[in-house]
Amino acid sequence: MFPEKNLQTRAGNACELCNATDDLAPLPVPPDAGEDPDRHILACATCREQLAQPEQADANHWRCLNEAMWKPVPAVQVVSWRMLKQLFDQGESWAQDLLDLLYLDEETLAWAEAGLVAEDEQAIQHRDCHGNLLQAGDSVILTKDLNVKGAGFTAKRGTTVRNISLVSDNADQIEGRVNGQQIVILTQFVKKAG
Repeated sequence: MFPEKNLQTRAGNACELCNATDDLAPLPVPPDAGEDPDRHILACATCREQLAQPEQADANHWRCLNEAMWKPVPAVQVVSWRMLKQLFDQGESWAQDLLDLLYLDEETLAWAEAGLVAEDEQAIQHRDCHGNLLQAGDSVILTKDLNVKGAGFTAKRGTTVRNISLVSDNADQIEGRVNGQQIVILTQFVKKAG
């Protein structure tokens, strides 16, 4: 790998996102980071962990992007743009305000968007028994009677479950309300309604 000192010098021995000085390490900015130090950032453990699991990110931590996004390092701008986009998708309206201010040249924007496409392709996809893609908020119909363990009832075939939520780490499970109780349902026993 390239000498880490290059990144440390560029970053002034601080996280290029939040300016923390502890537990710093290079972080590749996909796609095609390879051995190119210009396609890496120096990041602290907190930023690295939250970038690896953006759905569990602490929005307040990322207010540091208000400053980081202005750094003249394309890799930092790309990570800032992606994280702001993720935060906005999670309902943080202030992130859209920053995105509106952030200007990326065509090449840097293409790099930022290419990384989002790659992440989306790797994302867990929930599909019903016919292979239809399920989204949070969809309605589904049960295709089989299901004994609900611990609740003492059977969810009957043909029951419509509205406003489902997706189990983020398991493509085979969704959650929904049946008989007033929130239950986990296997996707193989549902079909998308409508």
